[in-house]
Amino acid sequence: MFEQVFKNIDDALRKEAGCTTELDYTEQTSWLLFLKYLDALEREKSLVARLAGNRYDYILDRPYRWESWAAPKGKNGKIDDDEAMTGDDLCEFVNSKLFPYLRQFKQKASGPNTIEYKIGEIFGEIKNKISSGYNLREIIDHIDELRMGSQSEKYELSHLYEAKIRNMGNAGRNGGEYYTPRPLIRAIVRVVKPRIGESIYDGACGSAGFLCESFEYLKSKGNLTTDNLTTLQHRTFHGKEKKSLAYVIGIMNMILHGIEAPNIVHINTLSENLDDIQEKDRYNVVLANPPFGGKERKEVQQNFSIRTGETAFLFLQHFIKILKAGGRAGVVIKNTFLSNADNASVSLRKLLLESCNLHTVLDCPGGVFQGAGVKTVVLFFQKGAPTRRVWYYQLDPGRNLGKTNPLNDDDLAEFVKLQKAFADSPKSWSIDAGNIDQTTYDLSVKNPNNGGGTKHRSPEEILDEIAALDAESAEVLATIRELL
Repeated sequence: MFEQVFKNIDDALRKEAGCTTELDYTEQTSWLLFLKYLDALEREKSLVARLAGNRYDYILDRPYRWESWAAPKGKNGKIDDDEAMTGDDLCEFVNSKLFPYLRQFKQKASGPNTIEYKIGEIFGEIKNKISSGYNLREIIDHIDELRMGSQSEKYELSHLYEAKIRNMGNAGRNGGEYYTPRPLIRAIVRVVKPRIGESIYDGACGSAGFLCESFEYLKSKGNLTTDNLTTLQHRTFHGKEKKSLAYVIGIMNMILHGIEAPNIVHINTLSENLDDIQEKDRYNVVLANPPFGGKERKEVQQNFSIRTGETAFLFLQHFIKILKAGGRAGVVIKNTFLSNADNASVSLRKLLLESCNLHTVLDCPGGVFQGAGVKTVVLFFQKGAPTRRVWYYQLDPGRNLGKTNPLNDDDLAEFVKLQKAFADSPKSWSIDAGNIDQTTYDLSVKNPNNGGGTKHRSPEEILDEIAALDAESAEVLATIRELL
């Protein structure tokens, strides 16, 4: 049923001139879903308080609650068509009253980790793009069909929302920034093995895939106490995100997975000076896929000891610095990081090898990230001791990966199994850190089991990378034109 509701919502959004991409569909669905969720949450808390003989103070004033403006019900439990706004009246209320009212919560909130603050942030960042009040009424009616009461309902909704995020990633261009394949994330989480009581951080969290999958991993351990659940809700997951749409989607994704007030901060992580990071700011676990190919301004680069315009390299410095001693990380990065000869790359590899134990490198084929043909690796490291030995695994699913043939959990099962013992196989091998060139610190993937050379890419992978680089270049040029 829920799947059909989501399809109906997308069909209605396609009628809107202001909604032309999967990004728009996800954004507009998100703010309406959030308000529907907030209504369900407040109803549940009000009922619990009433059963305990207490009074519950609603976050939203009555005129701005879902039950008042979006879905006023008659005695039969259905939407009262006489009371429900539609057409121009509905758009006027949403744009001129509802959104301004919700934006002010950011100033009224007691802190950034409260649901009130999230309300203000979300509605301060996005706009209603549904210009037809009749379309908006149709979409609201569909949203109201969704139920968020039981765990099974929330579970189904979270999976459908993940599917929307995946579709957004498959749409290419900006959408791919927000989506890391979930099988890859799950494998990374299983290797890093976060534990309840540890803090988990993603400084480029996008749609919060790493945080959501870590939550699912920790919940699956079973026999959780009330204290465990409180710890998972409030003291475990932390994220930062620069872009407005990703910030909103990340919050909504975590909410649908069961985190009521996600600790995601809307900020450019790289604007923080590394020298300002103190022990209280550090985390036990870092899981991330930072954006690569971006370019940061000179003033942002001043925050780092190794200065470079490459966004991913700045993020890697940030992650090393923000880990606690003994902290563990799984970080996706472009594979050229392993061998680039520029000063920044060499210095960063030296820093990583000397300050952390880089114990595992997962070499991913092109096509893992749909819409981007560039190859990536995943770096697994622990802070506090230098690297002694590096174990490599060359992922080869035996087929070309793409939108119609994506990466799956089975593709990564052997990697997860062999990594536990750093076992050798036709796809895996180890090198001593002492054998790494101390002038270049080259970490290139050279599988000794296929003649000592790197595996050659297929023509399809090469063409995909060319297309991806062309798209990156076009986006940079478009940004420059806008600035001019």
